[in-house]
Amino acid sequence: MISKAELWAEGCNREGPLAGMPVSLKDLLHVAGFDSCIGYAAWVGKRAPADSPLVTLLRRAGAVPYVKTNIPITLMSFEAGSDVFGQTENAHKKGYSAGGSSGGEGSLLSYGGSRIGIGSDIAGSVRVPSHYSGTYTVKCSPTRFIRYNVADSLPGQEGVVAVFSPMARTLEDLEYFWKAIMSMKPWEYDHHVVELPWRPVDLSEKKVKFGVMLSDGLVTPSPACKRALDTVVRTLQSNDYQVITINPPRPYEGYEIGAQLVGDSCAMAWSYIMTGESNDPGMAQAKAMWNLPRWMKRLYGFYLRYVRGDDLYAHVVENWHPKTAQEYFATVARREAYRAKWFEFWQESGVDFILTVPNAMPAVPHGGMKDAFTNCGYTFLWNVLEYTAGVLPVTHVDRTLDALSPGFKTVNTIEKGAYKHYDADKMHGLPIGVEVVGKRLEEEKVLEGMKLIESLLRKEGKGYELLNG
Repeated sequence: MISKAELWAEGCNREGPLAGMPVSLKDLLHVAGFDSCIGYAAWVGKRAPADSPLVTLLRRAGAVPYVKTNIPITLMSFEAGSDVFGQTENAHKKGYSAGGSSGGEGSLLSYGGSRIGIGSDIAGSVRVPSHYSGTYTVKCSPTRFIRYNVADSLPGQEGVVAVFSPMARTLEDLEYFWKAIMSMKPWEYDHHVVELPWRPVDLSEKKVKFGVMLSDGLVTPSPACKRALDTVVRTLQSNDYQVITINPPRPYEGYEIGAQLVGDSCAMAWSYIMTGESNDPGMAQAKAMWNLPRWMKRLYGFYLRYVRGDDLYAHVVENWHPKTAQEYFATVARREAYRAKWFEFWQESGVDFILTVPNAMPAVPHGGMKDAFTNCGYTFLWNVLEYTAGVLPVTHVDRTLDALSPGFKTVNTIEKGAYKHYDADKMHGLPIGVEVVGKRLEEEKVLEGMKLIESLLRKEGKGYELLNG
């Protein structure tokens, strides 16, 4: 949209908090006169008649939308590619994913073609691109940021609510942008948004306590991702912050509940794909399993459980099927009971933040989602719980430090698929991030936690170096 954006820049609101600031947009967001086809060939040429409410707010704040960025068809992947737009590359290493579904944003920000962008997230779609691409984000809770009237492959899906959130090249830019959006009263643009102005948080006034979640119970963090987490933990400890290893409510339970809640909406997302049009490799696997008769899933589940000894994946397979209304309501009730367990955990543990990896792996090679599409537990969990979660880059894969131990063996099907493409030598130089998690509607606090961690890393000479595109 660059030629139009040049005209928009001339007439932008020069008194707004984002005066003259170019902002890149994930393709879901409507800009009047432009497509929002989100990779579906059938939606090409359907021009948006009006801006999305978020775009309206950005314009009134003085911002200049200038480009829309790539996503995976169906939006349900940590890749970003389709027959319509092709494949987005990782700015750090050709042949590797920039993340998804906001992968175009991750790549553009990482390379320096944008400083601020808007993505969306239902299972990690702003956090995994930030992790894969070496950028920053804070995924908000569902009622904090505008999300209404966008192109959507999952309309009406409310079991695990998708959210829109900013992504940025630096933490300073991310904080400024968040404050600018909140100053524009987003609750006046979207009925989903609660009236909650930006609240200053001063972490120096209390003894901050961090809890570390070492595993999601499905996939052991790779050596590279564990090293990034260990670096943050040691840095906090050496600066006298309290860091404990936590034993929270079973993360796998949240993963399994979330998968059941979004299953039927995935079927809806596949329905828009035209005959002969390519599906995402991971979603093609999910669709094939979805379409199997129930008796075949039970048989496969029996094999997984009693022959392979993989009860975790057996349960996922057996429950990956269309739900009746009664089954769906029962799953929502399970979700609420699970959220209650986490509520009690926060109360009892006294932690201010949870630290974990954004994903067990660095960026996967293109096509890797065919094997690794189920590896999303470290991000999906916080969507199910509706918690605020941020990602900041910490280091890069090192072929010497991050080689896999010769004796390492995977213990379940999901972990096996995730580790199929882990190769520290080939992945050398790819970014690795750390995830900082707070409770619901704690966007300000999570940002402060990220600022604290980054300042300590820089003080010790471990600060992340941005890619200069």
